[in-house]
Amino acid sequence: MRIWCVLLLLAVATPALAQKSADTLRVSWRDAVPDVDPYYNSLRTGLVLAHQAWDTLIYRDPATFELRPQLATSWKYVNDTALEFTLRQGVTFQDGSPFSADDVVYTIETALHDPRVSVPTNFAFLQGAEKIDADHVRIRLKRVFPAALEYLAMVVPILPKGYRERVGAAAYAQAPIGTGPYRITRVDGTREIDLERYDGYFNGPKGRPAIRRIVIREVADANAELADLLGGRADWIWMLNPDALTTIDSHPELRALTQESMRIGYLSLDAAGRSGPDDPMKQLKVRQAIWQAIDRAAFVRQVVGDGARVLYAPCYPSQFGCDEAAAVRYPYDPAKARQLLADAGYPDGFKTELVSYILPQWSKAIAGYLQAIGIDARIVQLPTGQAVRRAEAGQAPLWLGSWGSYSINDVSAIFPYFFGGGPDDYARDPELEKLVQAGDATTDPDRRRLAYSQAIHRITAQAYWLPLNTNVTTYAMVQDLDFTAYPDELPRFFLAHWR
Repeated sequence: MRIWCVLLLLAVATPALAQKSADTLRVSWRDAVPDVDPYYNSLRTGLVLAHQAWDTLIYRDPATFELRPQLATSWKYVNDTALEFTLRQGVTFQDGSPFSADDVVYTIETALHDPRVSVPTNFAFLQGAEKIDADHVRIRLKRVFPAALEYLAMVVPILPKGYRERVGAAAYAQAPIGTGPYRITRVDGTREIDLERYDGYFNGPKGRPAIRRIVIREVADANAELADLLGGRADWIWMLNPDALTTIDSHPELRALTQESMRIGYLSLDAAGRSGPDDPMKQLKVRQAIWQAIDRAAFVRQVVGDGARVLYAPCYPSQFGCDEAAAVRYPYDPAKARQLLADAGYPDGFKTELVSYILPQWSKAIAGYLQAIGIDARIVQLPTGQAVRRAEAGQAPLWLGSWGSYSINDVSAIFPYFFGGGPDDYARDPELEKLVQAGDATTDPDRRRLAYSQAIHRITAQAYWLPLNTNVTTYAMVQDLDFTAYPDELPRFFLAHWR
């Protein structure tokens, strides 16, 4: 509470002066992008950056989710596993070099074969690409994959073959170019990223940006973000503590807004024993005890905030295949949870670790619920990148995180990642893996729904991965900025303008 009082005094003492006169949008965020190459990081901030400076073949309308032409003017299925694209003519990269089919082929091959790609599951459906001529390319799929166009719209930004091969991947990360509405002009480690409007941008669905420059300052935590806004050093921040919204709304030069997003909160339990062969999480009764120890309704109401919802299935409700009716529901019942622990051989509880990168009060709330049934969960609160690396290394007996599915409205953007045998899979359940693969491998919607429903039932029956809540993304900005938030949690600065 003391920090908010200090920040409120700061707000009164130091007016937040927007950089409208300099036509520069100053952004502060805390999830520093370790490598601005869009294929070399898994952070939401990296995805946000990618959509400002690069383009994809297809554009997904943020309000309607309609797929529209972008770098491709049209596309068609040649057969169940091959897509042919007609490319837009006259598009140039930000160094003036022409965009062509060579760049698309190069991008697909990089996504598939570069060992540094951070989220290979995003591209596991791709077989390869081939150039038909300068303006036509064929993308081949490994298998039938109904969500292919969604992925191509959201997570396959097109790289410049000639420039990136010439300078190399390391130099490219310091001076990248794309075809997008903004060009990255400065990369200062994980401290600052500067962008400038690309005046040669083509007339596509993103439009031409109204704001000339963006300066992104990467800070340590949510308090530093808020201090930047209140202290007049930032014009836009997001994912702030809901407790700060009253402070923002009371400031005459600032405004706040909230938007439920596709991001969901979860608690992953190490059922596979990756953290150690004797990990208590390997026992079903222990996992079920944890599920019944957490009052999700109170957690959402008291911690997450207004506009959020309790989740029962491990997916966002609008995603194709997210069948909440298939989920096994566990009531909040601490007495039953303590009995389950005793039945599992832990009448006095046990000690473990809770690894997280999201707001500390979320971790404290979850740890408090566990303490009430005898589980002493030491909180390991880390910056996002460090926490993700630790989890992927199998060092997170309890892993509290959030997942935005790369804004893809299909459960194929979440199930393979957490239940497909990869580094974030703490279930390692072969039966579950088969169900996930079956749902991903057919265009028949009924067969997909059946496989995914069976997967949801197994995930919840085995208490592998506890879905907690939908997220409400919080934003705060200067009054002079006209900015719209969308459910896919992808800030589009190229659509913003000064009032």
